[in-house]
Amino acid sequence: MRRPILFSLSISSALVLAACGGGDQAVDRAFNDVNVIDESNLNEVMLTVADPNEAVTHFARIAQSDPGRIDAQRGLALSLSRAKRVDEAKSQWAKVVIMQDATNSDHVEYADALIRTGDWALAEKTLDSVPPTHETFKRYRLEAVVADSKQEWKKADSFYETAIGLTTTPGSVMNNWGYSKLSRGDFKTAERLFIDAINADPKLFTAKNNLVLARAAQRNYTLPVIQMDQSERAHLLHTMALSAIKQNDVETGKTLLREAIDTHPQHFEAAVRALRALESA
Repeated sequence: MRRPILFSLSISSALVLAACGGGDQAVDRAFNDVNVIDESNLNEVMLTVADPNEAVTHFARIAQSDPGRIDAQRGLALSLSRAKRVDEAKSQWAKVVIMQDATNSDHVEYADALIRTGDWALAEKTLDSVPPTHETFKRYRLEAVVADSKQEWKKADSFYETAIGLTTTPGSVMNNWGYSKLSRGDFKTAERLFIDAINADPKLFTAKNNLVLARAAQRNYTLPVIQMDQSERAHLLHTMALSAIKQNDVETGKTLLREAIDTHPQHFEAAVRALRALESA
């Protein structure tokens, strides 16, 4: 309810300026100030809670009318990333990072877009161009992912650990670190990291699924004691069943598939299909 009051005060100030001899130019400046404030608020909304594709349209319109505005070009790039239009986002970030007022954060975002499109070499080069003094969660998370892709395990572990210390929501990066350990065959450490990820974010189903994979790799075919609903439980049983079958524990796999089918609140087609294939074989 305060915003109309602020707007009225701005208009009143404009009229006072005009009466004092400022004339039309002063009034125009006052209106421009109001417009800048309004647009700034709208841009913030577009980058946070608005539909990503609507945000793309919004920032594309501003960027087209004033191509030199880096805030509009950056907003467009961020909106394209939010909309998962990865190729367009990569191209847009490439424009942003060569602009005069580009920041280190812009280069990190560009590296993120490059990774999402599989351009690992340029992503690494882009991250290397960012000064070491730019210590942010996203920078170190991406550094860890790049090190992982090159199997530079010691560097990856160091970057993951640093990234976790720079965020209050470490669930996703703990899950990524756990998956890295899982791919190396370090199942015990992976299991611990997935549990830590779930404790940080109990809704992170990917970490729950990965936890089951880590336990099954050790031939532990019991579900962990974690928060899960009935549907999640069925899917985790299905994952465990497939892991057991892959390790030639076929009878255990069949039992787990039957339990998954019985547990799921609806018809579980994938589990039914897998069980039929095993029984017919």
